[in-house]
Amino acid sequence: MQTAAPAAAPSPAASPAPLAAGRVLGRSERFVIYQPIAGDTLRSIAARFLGDESKHWTVGDFNGIAQAEADRPLVVPLTPINPLGVYADQYQTVPILCYHRFGIGSGGGKMSVSVANFAAQLDWLKRNDYHVIPLSQLIGFLEGRRAVPKRSVVITIDDGYESVHRLALPQLRKHGFAATLFVYTDFIGAPDALSWAQLHELVASGLVDVQAHSKTHRNLMEREAGDSEERYKQMLDAEVRVPREALERKLTVQVRQFAFPYGDANQTLLDVLARNRYQLGLTVNPGGNAFFSQPLMLRRTMVYGDHDLAAFKLKLQTARASSVP
Repeated sequence: MQTAAPAAAPSPAASPAPLAAGRVLGRSERFVIYQPIAGDTLRSIAARFLGDESKHWTVGDFNGIAQAEADRPLVVPLTPINPLGVYADQYQTVPILCYHRFGIGSGGGKMSVSVANFAAQLDWLKRNDYHVIPLSQLIGFLEGRRAVPKRSVVITIDDGYESVHRLALPQLRKHGFAATLFVYTDFIGAPDALSWAQLHELVASGLVDVQAHSKTHRNLMEREAGDSEERYKQMLDAEVRVPREALERKLTVQVRQFAFPYGDANQTLLDVLARNRYQLGLTVNPGGNAFFSQPLMLRRTMVYGDHDLAAFKLKLQTARASSVP
């Protein structure tokens, strides 16, 4: 029987290879201390240790940096750190921006934001290290189990005008930003409205999530004269159930978010939303959303066509001072 030759012994003159830069300096169950090398980025570090480059912000936020520097050690948190966003002097809030129409002369008045203004706003967010996150990511934050970047912003668009496809989508693609589009289904296919084919293209882009904005866009706080409580509840049920069923049947989306027509709700409507398995409801009451916000009454800040960049910046409330003396 032939036996394998023994492995050659290392030469006595050979010395151990020097430790290269980019090495792990320390590790525990919760953290890695890592010394980057030239060419390392926060994304590459997140991919290596967290298995997902999109989590690069967790490394940046924890170390207070926007980019990795060669030979400057940093800490990589391996488990969620401070998912509630609460600090000694402030707590985190997430602003949700609300747009409607895009373009000049589209008949929307101040509800129409020019492409130039929209592009300038997205440019400013990117240049100033804001993180535009999908609305769905707020669910884990509101449940206290998932942190979001410190400078998080959500973009939403209401109603379903065709200018979303023609003018807004190219800007979202250029910047790589996600948005949630709330449509009322009776409007789909009408003049100046998105078609089902365009909605399919928006969803296929991977950037736009389509959610419900009611069936008819009527004011859900108001009852028809003579309506009984039961008839009112039946109307509400149709306004929240029909769009969910239609959107889920015709698009590859799961509808769990609802933007209130005219921006407000009462307890009866909230109860109907909960019975129809909605997780988030959105008002047009301005301000940011903290971890303790009511998920079915989230705040949103309107963006109007006559707002300049200075006014836009004031809408980005990403933290509030703690009121504890």
